[in-house]
Amino acid sequence: MAGQAILYRMVLPEHTCPFGVRAKQMLERAGYNIDDRVLNSRDEVEALKADMGVDTTPQVFIDGELIGGSDALETFLAEQR
Repeated sequence: MAGQAILYRMVLPEHTCPFGVRAKQMLERAGYNIDDRVLNSRDEVEALKADMGVDTTPQVFIDGELIGGSDALETFLAEQR
């Protein structure tokens, strides 16, 4: 059974990040319980990146461990098989 995932992703009125959508789909397919934390403004996105010391969104945590963005998530999930 898959665990708990927290997904921070950008959904702005003018732009929904395709990498965030992709990360959510990968987590759903893998059976994770997803806490989907949508960032609704550029300020929220920039604050999250500054707080976490990362350059991009989305950012995924699985069972409390930072996995990273959608590419890192894809690698992590492939290694779990």
